[in-house]
Amino acid sequence: MKDRAKNLIHSEVFPGVLLILATLVSLVLANGPLAIPYEHLLSEIKLFNHFDLHMFVNDFLMAIFFLFVGLEIKEEILYGHLSSLKKASFPVIAALGGVIVPAIIFMVFNIGTPFERGIGVPISTDIAFAIGVFMLLQNKLNPSLKIFLLSLAVVDDLISIFVIGIVYSSTIHYSFFFAALILVGLLFIMNHIFKVNKITPYLLIGLVIWFLIYASGVHATISGVLLAMTIPTHILKKEKESMSHKLEHILNPMCNLLILPLFALVNTAIRLSSNLDFNSAGTLALGTIVALSVGKPLGIMLFTFVASKLGLTEKPQGSTWTSIFSVSLLAGIGFTMAIFVAEIAFRSTPQFINIAKISILIASILSIFTTYIVATFTSKKEYSSKKNLLTQTSLLESNEAA
Repeated sequence: MKDRAKNLIHSEVFPGVLLILATLVSLVLANGPLAIPYEHLLSEIKLFNHFDLHMFVNDFLMAIFFLFVGLEIKEEILYGHLSSLKKASFPVIAALGGVIVPAIIFMVFNIGTPFERGIGVPISTDIAFAIGVFMLLQNKLNPSLKIFLLSLAVVDDLISIFVIGIVYSSTIHYSFFFAALILVGLLFIMNHIFKVNKITPYLLIGLVIWFLIYASGVHATISGVLLAMTIPTHILKKEKESMSHKLEHILNPMCNLLILPLFALVNTAIRLSSNLDFNSAGTLALGTIVALSVGKPLGIMLFTFVASKLGLTEKPQGSTWTSIFSVSLLAGIGFTMAIFVAEIAFRSTPQFINIAKISILIASILSIFTTYIVATFTSKKEYSSKKNLLTQTSLLESNEAA
């Protein structure tokens, strides 16, 4: 029993299940008798100055999550599926299509409106949720495309990080920002010149970098990525893995089992009974839903298909365009990252945040549903084709034997 529970916790499905449960709990709390104390807990209790629990999760804990994401991206670029042009080209081109087309669709609906600031909302894929759903549907999906989806989501997140840093930062106080960059430079010197291979000094200086980035007006989560860039990746003698890899393993359960569910618990508290004015914000809702559930797979398929025809890339070995399409539908699950960007983009207008969140939830459900339908249909079709091919082959061998 203990082994079964341990295997479940360490499975790739569990983080997605936790996110769903945290979202449901958040919705129940926000729309039940505990709604007022729940809201008071999130926004009225100050940890220090004006820093409340909601900000602690979004600005501090999410910086830790971005440190984890930064380490994953760094690992993929140095040693993984983004380490060479040939390996990286297909998921990178897919990610670019999955960002550009949804952004265009969103702006078609919202250009010239107060909602155009939400252009960053539909460009991201939720890694934990998408991989969790992939594992739930693994019997219907091509297992070799799991790495493609993971690499695509990693590049997506990298682009989202740049968008958050450039588009959604407030008035920048350059003295704090440059002080943070000086400390980042110090960490690079510690790593590459003095070969410091103890995690504590990096994390302590990283904490100061977080504070300086936060004080500068640039979104504080960027500090996590900056810190990830400086963590040593070389393996010392008598060590089995690098500090970067060790830290990634430590942060993995913390992020997937604590930080992301806590983020969902804090940020999906949507008051469904409140008077949400969809008439005045219809383009925000429609633009978000269409951009995520349609724009994401459309952009991925369009960019990769054209690039492969031009000889710029080639689809993963053992995959078909129909199997790639099934997986590309999962990219419409924006969830955590999309909600995170919505919180930043519309922080001064709670009404817009609520509508954006509902739209993201609808788009994510649509993406899961369409993935299931398409994957079921295509897997049956591919199974039938393989069966016919095997039958034809066996008949041919029988004729030759006769």
